Amino acid sequence: MDRFDYENAIPLAEGIYWVGFYDEKSSLHCNPYLLIDGDEAALIDSGTIPHFPIVMRKVIDLVELGQVSYLIAQHQDPDVCGNIAVVEDLLENPALKIVAHGHTVRLIRHYGTHSEYYPVEENDYRLTLKSGRVLRFIFTPYLHSPGAIATFDEATGTLFSSDLFGGLSRNWSLKARPGYIEAMEAFHRIYMPSNKVLRPTIERLEKLPITRILPQHGSVIEGDDVKVAMAHLKELACGVDLNKELVGGERW
Repeated sequence: MDRFDYENAIPLAEGIYWVGFYDEKSSLHCNPYLLIDGDEAALIDSGTIPHFPIVMRKVIDLVELGQVSYLIAQHQDPDVCGNIAVVEDLLENPALKIVAHGHTVRLIRHYGTHSEYYPVEENDYRLTLKSGRVLRFIFTPYLHSPGAIATFDEATGTLFSSDLFGGLSRNWSLKARPGYIEAMEAFHRIYMPSNKVLRPTIERLEKLPITRILPQHGSVIEGDDVKVAMAHLKELACGVDLNKELVGGERW
C-alpha cells in the first residue's frame, strides 16, 4: 500500500489535490479533485451524497468556501456529481458556475441545482481563470455519456479524464501500480460502449502533452504509463464488441 494519508487531501500537481474517500470495501473508488489557482478554485466531479461530508471537509481544509468558483461536472452520473446541489448550497457563492456540456446540463438540472451554467460547447471548450491559466475541455461523447468531457489543465499537463482510464479493483491505491492495466481493462470492458467509439477519442488525447491522468475512478497514471495506458485502450474490445449476439436480441 502506498504511504498516503487518505484521511486528508493529497497533492498531485501544482495546485491540484485529491479530495476523495478511500473505501476499503469498494472495488469502485470515486476521485473528486480540487484545482486551486490563486483566489479561485474548481471542484471537479464532486462525487456522491454518502461521500459529501468527507469531500467537503477536505475542501474546507484547503480553501475558503468563497474561493470555489466552479463546479465541473464531466458527466451526470450520481457517482460523479450526485452531491452537486448539496455542495452548491454549502458554498453559497452567488457567482458560482457549473461547468458541463449542454447534454449533461440537461440532466443534472434534475439534481436541483440553481447556479448559472457554463456550457463548454458555447465557450470554445475552454475556461480561462483570472491568472490566465487555461482549462481545455475535451468532448468525449458516449464514453460513457452523450455529453461526457475530460478536462485538460495546460499549466501542469494534467488530464482529468472522468470515467476514461478508470479502474475496477479491490486492490486500490491512489497511484497506479503494476497490474493497473487489468483493473482499467475490467472497467472499460463493462462501461464503455465499443472500441469503435473509444479509439478515436484516445487518438485525439494522444496529441495532447499529457503528463498525468487523473480519472474519476481508479488510480492516477503518470509518466511513461500514460502512453502505455493509451496504447492499451486504443486496441481494447469493450461493450458491444464483447456482446454482439445481444444487440437486437431478446437478451438485450
